[in-house]
Amino acid sequence: MYTLGVRREFIARHFLIGGDWGPENFPNSHHYILELVLEGSELDQHGYLVDIVDVEKHLDEVVGYYKEQMLNDKPEFAGLNPSIEHFARILATTLHERIIAGNITGLKVVLWEHANAWAAYHVNRMKG
Repeated sequence: MYTLGVRREFIARHFLIGGDWGPENFPNSHHYILELVLEGSELDQHGYLVDIVDVEKHLDEVVGYYKEQMLNDKPEFAGLNPSIEHFARILATTLHERIIAGNITGLKVVLWEHANAWAAYHVNRMKG
């Protein structure tokens, strides 16, 4: 199995809802580190799992959408607590929809909220 990873850092804001989480109930920012991991068992004719330039284009667009933004104001977080778990899932499913490569059989986002805490979400892709 081949694995390719690409990483981006960005700052976004949020506040947690639905419980008493102290300071996290008030608007605050996090320096997120997004690690995108792509998996597949076959390389293309060029010896690549995927075109990294294409992957970086999509990753930059998605990160740009959230960079310096209030997550609570984004429609995909409507009715959701903007937890790191929900954010990792939203990022993974969005990138899964955008990155088109026949060799990719799995995509995972690991989202670091700070040096000691991260959440991940994995999407399996059927070859077609």
